[in-house]
Amino acid sequence: MLKDFELTNYDYYSKRRDMELISQIVDSMKKILEEDKKEEQPLFLKISDNLILNIARKIVQEKKRTFLIGITGESASGKTVFVDNTIKACVKDKKQGIYTVIRCDDYYKDTSKELIEAGSYEALFKTGFSFDTPDAIDLDLMKSHLVALKEGLTIKSPRYNFVTCESDPDGDEKIPAKVILTEGLYVLNEGVRDIMDVKVYVFTPLEVIKERWYRRAAERGKTGAAADMQFADVNKTAQQYIRPAYQISDAVINGLVSQEYIQDITDRIFKALRDIEY
Repeated sequence: MLKDFELTNYDYYSKRRDMELISQIVDSMKKILEEDKKEEQPLFLKISDNLILNIARKIVQEKKRTFLIGITGESASGKTVFVDNTIKACVKDKKQGIYTVIRCDDYYKDTSKELIEAGSYEALFKTGFSFDTPDAIDLDLMKSHLVALKEGLTIKSPRYNFVTCESDPDGDEKIPAKVILTEGLYVLNEGVRDIMDVKVYVFTPLEVIKERWYRRAAERGKTGAAADMQFADVNKTAQQYIRPAYQISDAVINGLVSQEYIQDITDRIFKALRDIEY
């Protein structure tokens, strides 16, 4: 009887302590978000009501669980740069097991044969081919790799060449980690987003996207009419496949923020967490 009482007593105070810590984390994060709102270019444009609470619960109660964050946005919105800058800001060393990044771009299907047969990108686009629909990417393979990583398994992601359109299945080895970041056009599409713990949308004004996109297209061998044709398709397919993710995302991030500001706000977040003894 005494044994049962002691166990119940411990559980009660343990859960109570958890709730106190969760409450402190939520209050600290809300203060940082309020400060962020006052910036000319805030990092957070929208946050769902329960996101901060859910993250605080995971920090306190699910320390050993893998955390999968899906980050999407339009082509050239700054998804990759945001992920890379966030990693630089959050991770001071390259110790394995802290984070793993899975990029949707690596999972483009091999269309090198189609490009060779068409003779040029312009001719390929005239056939109605599109690089900017979910069908162009092996989302099933990507999802299976994400699930495997969450289950503690090592995977090998493919590697895609944007100039030749070749996909190398013997790409890069990715190991399980505490945080898995996956970014790309369709990581929050139906059929994939259900496995995400946090869904993030990167918003960038269209005129900025257009300037970035054309610069990157030239680096990938697309100029002139070929670039114009693909960008028209990019804008059309974004309306159907990507922009709806804005509505279902847990957080909307500003694609115009600098690396320095990301560093500043992440430092504030980590300091707030260190100040809370848990």
